[in-house]
Amino acid sequence: MLNQLKYTLIVIIIFVSCKKDPVSKLAISSLFAQESLINPLGKTIKTRINTPKGFYRDSLQENSFQYFLQNFSLKEHDTKVHLYDGNLKNRQDVHEAILDISVGKRDLQQCADATMRLRAEYLYLKKAYDSIHFNFTNGFNAEFSKWRKGQRISVKGNKVNWVNGAEKGDSRKSFDNYLTMVFSYAGTLSLAKEMKKISIEKMQIGDVFIKGGSPGHAVIIIDLAKNNKGEKIFLLAQSYMPAQEIHVLKNFNNQKIAPWYSTKNLEILQTPEWKFTKDNLRRF
Repeated sequence: MLNQLKYTLIVIIIFVSCKKDPVSKLAISSLFAQESLINPLGKTIKTRINTPKGFYRDSLQENSFQYFLQNFSLKEHDTKVHLYDGNLKNRQDVHEAILDISVGKRDLQQCADATMRLRAEYLYLKKAYDSIHFNFTNGFNAEFSKWRKGQRISVKGNKVNWVNGAEKGDSRKSFDNYLTMVFSYAGTLSLAKEMKKISIEKMQIGDVFIKGGSPGHAVIIIDLAKNNKGEKIFLLAQSYMPAQEIHVLKNFNNQKIAPWYSTKNLEILQTPEWKFTKDNLRRF
């Protein structure tokens, strides 16, 4: 039936092209636009990616982490994903959109780092400095509250400790230096242990599918919608290896709702570059 419909549309387009009727061409273009969930002119997650028919987004508190992610600014539609060194990611077929945030100049902001970056950026924006902290792989707690008081982290082999003597403050430069230190010594293994396990039924924006290991991987739920039957659908964002711009993932497995993913009968989550199980869901 679907192929038949496609064939009919193709015939109509050919006929319209032969007739050279600009009004009809516009009507056909509008028909295709209505079928797409992507609004190329949208500047944020919420305005760029529409929900499928029957699904709706909940209203969110403007000061919440969920609102921060759902309304995150995007780069222009059809922009390519770049690596930290300026080169292009080897796969340009896996992303639907790119978040407008720096990847840095070093090969550090990979998968788990991207989720930590988004969480830290939200807390920094809210000046919730005491809530910004991440564990290193060896369990050391890197607290930004100590960093902004002029302490710095000394790493000698497996020994990590705080030392005094640096300039106090919470400037953007100081914060970026703190994140560089975190990205250097934290990863999927430490972050998976640090986060709280969450069931699929309780999923919300900001939760993370994470598989700790070397290699491991992490993707963050950057938007969510639901229908009246209780089914939830969600959008995923990731960085990868080598460090690359954070991008919203496509869904190759369900074209009816792509790029959204569904919680319906979810046991295995197959993303374009990694496979998770429902037990891999965690929360900050």
